[in-house]
Amino acid sequence: MFKLGNLAIDTAKHYGADYADIRIIETKNEDLNVRNAKVSADYSQTLGFGIRVLYRGSWGFASSDTLTAEEVKRIAKEAVLIAKASSSLQTAKVKWAKEQSYKDHWFTPALKNPFRIPLERKLELMLSIDEILRKKPEIKVSTVEMSFQNIRKWFVNSEDSEILQDLLRSGAGYSVTSIGNNDMQVRSYPASFGGQYYSGGYEIIEQMELFQNAERIRDEAIALLTADECQEKTSDLIIGGSQMVLQIHESVGHATELDRVLGYEANYAGTSFATLEKYKKFKYGSPIVNLFADSTIPLGLATHGYDDDGVRAQRWDIVKNGTLTGYMTNRELAHKIGDTRSRGCSRSQGFSSIPIIRIANLSLAPGEWELDDLIKDTKNGVYMDTNKSWSIDQMRLNFQFGCEIGYEIKNGKKGKMLKNCSYQDITPEFWGKCDAICNENYWDLWGVINCGKGQPGQRAEMSHGSAPARFKKVKIGIGNKK
Repeated sequence: MFKLGNLAIDTAKHYGADYADIRIIETKNEDLNVRNAKVSADYSQTLGFGIRVLYRGSWGFASSDTLTAEEVKRIAKEAVLIAKASSSLQTAKVKWAKEQSYKDHWFTPALKNPFRIPLERKLELMLSIDEILRKKPEIKVSTVEMSFQNIRKWFVNSEDSEILQDLLRSGAGYSVTSIGNNDMQVRSYPASFGGQYYSGGYEIIEQMELFQNAERIRDEAIALLTADECQEKTSDLIIGGSQMVLQIHESVGHATELDRVLGYEANYAGTSFATLEKYKKFKYGSPIVNLFADSTIPLGLATHGYDDDGVRAQRWDIVKNGTLTGYMTNRELAHKIGDTRSRGCSRSQGFSSIPIIRIANLSLAPGEWELDDLIKDTKNGVYMDTNKSWSIDQMRLNFQFGCEIGYEIKNGKKGKMLKNCSYQDITPEFWGKCDAICNENYWDLWGVINCGKGQPGQRAEMSHGSAPARFKKVKIGIGNKK
C-alpha cells in the first residue's frame, strides 16, 4: 500500500502540487440486531483511496474505489487539476501548519478480535437478553444491538510520512418499550440510541454486564408507566454519566470546533457563541469545570495515533478552571488562534470524503464527591439519566434535553421515580451552575457513534468522559405543568 501511496505523491508533485497526501482506507463492519426475537445481520466492507493536494494555496481532492497503479495516477492528476481550477477563484491562500514526518504503525489495543468470535456466540447472548426483556406483557418492543468496526488506514504525504493505523471499535446495548396506563415509556442500557461503544475488542462486550441488567431495565420501563410526571419547576439537578455525554457533546464539543466558530458550518449546522474574542478570557463555567480533549485516552472512539492530516494524537485543555482555553483545530485553521501546530482534529468518514474538523474525545474531569454524599448534600432536587431527546440552537446556547428516567431528591434522600424528565438552560449559565462533580470511581467514557457534520454530510465517532455532576437552580420538567 505504501508503494501505491508514494506513487500518488510523486504523480501529484509531477503535475505541480505543492503538498499532497493520500489515505488508503479499508473498512469492515458487522452490525447485529435482535428485535422481538427476530434476528438481522448486516456485513459491509469497503476499500478505496482519496488524494488531497495543495496548489498555490488552494485545495483539490479526488477519490476512487479502484486500487490500481493506473487509477492512482489518474486520480492524483485529477486532484491537481481541481486544485488549479480552485486557485483561479481563490480569495485567500491556505496556511498549512507545520508537522514533523512520521513512519509508524499504530493499532487499537485489543484482547479478542470481535470478527473472529463465532456469530452463534454473539446471537446466543443477544437472544437470551431479548427473552428476559420480553417476559412481561407490558413490554411490546425489545431491541438488542451489537456492532463492530475495523478500519485499516494507510497515510502517505509529501512531507515523508508513512503511517499505518489499525483501528477497532466494539459496542452493544438494548432498549425496551413499555405500553400501559395510556402511556408509553422507553428504557435503555447501558445508554440510549444503540448502547455503549469503546475502542477495543470483544472483551468490551463481556465486561458490560448486559445480561445481568436486563431484568432491572425491563422492570424500570414498566414502573415508568405509573410513575409521577417530572413537574415544571426550578430545582437543583444531578445528571448521571450517560446523560452528561450528550451535554458535553452538544454544548461544548460542537461549540469549540474552530471551523464552526469561524462560520464554516453556518449554512448547515450553525455557528458558535464561543467566538475568538472570548479565547482565554471567557468564563465558560464555574471554577470546578475542567474539560479536556484527548486523542490518546484508552478506549476512546476518537483515540488514534494520528489524524487525517498526519498530526500525532495529543491531549489539551478546552475549559480550564471554568475559562475557555482551547478549540478543536486542524493544520489549515490552527493559525487563526495563533497556534503553530494543529491539535490533530482532522478526520473524514472514509476514503471518499475530505477531512474536516471533528470533535476529539472530550471529557469533564472528575471531582471529589461520592455519589451518595452528593445526594445527601442535596436538599431539594432531581436526579436524571439516559438521554431521550435533545434540542439546541444554532449558536450552541439555548438547549433542552429529555431523559428516560429521573428520581426525586428530598432532604438528602433519593425518592420516587419520575418520568418525562427534561431540563433547559443557556450553555455558559448552565456550566456556571455546576457546583459538584463525582470522583473518578464514577467516571466513565461514553461513546457517540453518530455525530453528523459537513456538506456532503459525514458521520464521525468520539467519546466523552464524565461522572455524575450537580447543577444549581435549573429549569426542569418543561411543559409538564401540574
